[in-house]
Parts: sequence; C-alpha cells; structure tokens
Amino acid sequence: MPTVHLLIKGRVQGVYYRASAKDKAIELSLTGWIKNTAAGDVEAVVTGPDTAIQRFIAWCRQGPPAAEVSDVEVKPIPETAFEEFAIARR
Repeated sequence: MPTVHLLIKGRVQGVYYRASAKDKAIELSLTGWIKNTAAGDVEAVVTGPDTAIQRFIAWCRQGPPAAEVSDVEVKPIPETAFEEFAIARR
C-alpha cells in the first residue's frame, strides 16, 4: 500500500491537531504516526489505500476547527508497514 510523508504548516500546535488527525486516520483505516516538530509544524507518515490517503490529506488541509493550515507538503516515500496509527513524541 502507498505510504506518504506529510508536513503540515500553519497554526497547528496547541489546537488538538494531532489527536483529531489520529481520530480521522483511524476512521479511514490508515496506519502510521503523527507528531509535532520543533519548528512548530506537524509531521505525519500514513500508509493505506490511496483513496483513504487522499481523504486524509484533504482533511489535513483543513484540520480541526481551531487550526489555521497554511500548507501541506506531501511526499510519497517507500512503503512502510505500521500496526496502528499513533501520536509520536519528539
């Protein structure tokens, strides 16, 4: 299955972005991880069916209600298998 790396920029820390994204990923049956970066962005890696990944990316462009997403960089990476979707720590 495809795997993509996402870098989400904007006001995305302190607004429940990671927890909301985890809920969305689980809803879409995606696996991977999400974490805050030291630069104030949010980084994620997701694996799953292409249609589910595209829906997740679309959600990431909006984020939860308090977020203000300015950009989402998407890069395909080599397929990686994960057992679940987790919130990673720095």
